[in-house]
Amino acid sequence: MDPEAPLYERDPVAWNAYLAEGNAKQARKRVGADVLIRDEQGRILLVDPKYKPDWDLPGGMAEANESPVAAARREIKEELGLDLEIGRLLVVDWVSPHGPWDDSLMFIFDGGILSREESAKLCLAEDELAGFGFHNECQATQLLRPYVWQRTRAALQAMNLSRTLYLEDGS
Repeated sequence: MDPEAPLYERDPVAWNAYLAEGNAKQARKRVGADVLIRDEQGRILLVDPKYKPDWDLPGGMAEANESPVAAARREIKEELGLDLEIGRLLVVDWVSPHGPWDDSLMFIFDGGILSREESAKLCLAEDELAGFGFHNECQATQLLRPYVWQRTRAALQAMNLSRTLYLEDGS
């Protein structure tokens, strides 16, 4: 074996040990995945979690080794009983450390427009939510925390611009 060759060629076992050590020591980010779902009137679907003081977009935190899209789909199914095909990525928002929380990455995906029939089938599938409803933008600004509204507003803009937006703390 060539002593000048890179470690991954000379000693694959040592290379994997090196990668495992890096994986154990490097920072990990929390990831949240929300979905922007609208009704035929263009109103936004919001949920009222029992464990937070304010309303939110449907979605939630990704589990270990779960992709953001898979997390969004799982959360929508668990919370609202909706088996939804998740659309394109609208927003990625890096959220800086705040309170006891480290930084995180928050994703918003396009959930499309629900028909009246699809909307009527929504149900509180878990004990996590006190309720849900479709709200216009003015109502959403009152119900959502300001930084969640900023992220949601950016997702609406991204939808209209047909592009994905990157934010830091909602801006």
